[in-house]
Amino acid sequence: MLMVASGGAWLAFDQDKVSELAEIDIADGRMLYSENCAACHGADLSGQPDWRTPGVDGRLPAPPHDDSGHTWHHGDGILFRYTKLGGKALMAEKGVDFDSGMPGFGDRLSDQQIRNILAYIRSTWPERIRQVQAGRSKSEMENGED
Repeated sequence: MLMVASGGAWLAFDQDKVSELAEIDIADGRMLYSENCAACHGADLSGQPDWRTPGVDGRLPAPPHDDSGHTWHHGDGILFRYTKLGGKALMAEKGVDFDSGMPGFGDRLSDQQIRNILAYIRSTWPERIRQVQAGRSKSEMENGED
């Protein structure tokens, strides 16, 4: 894994894919978030109401991506793979049966576009939270987790 600083946070990338890295584009991430994420997670990143309580279908509503949610509690690797694969597929890889409402976007968005979206989300957090999340990303990378 390679760690790259971006917007006050450390991003973890697979070294085999470093040549694919382009500059993080927060403006592109904002636009892509609006087009692909805002319908569920809110244009203002506020998530859906009662996001901690399962709905009638048993699924948890979309959480906020602002500092009131738990997105920042996860390292970059997990956030990237959750977005690319979708919640159910990622959790299945980890041996957990979890009926997540989060679809995978790997068939619609490039890896770089996903990185841009995540960078945009991070850019909205207060500095203290960005630092905490960067520490989690670094720890995740050092421990070979994602």
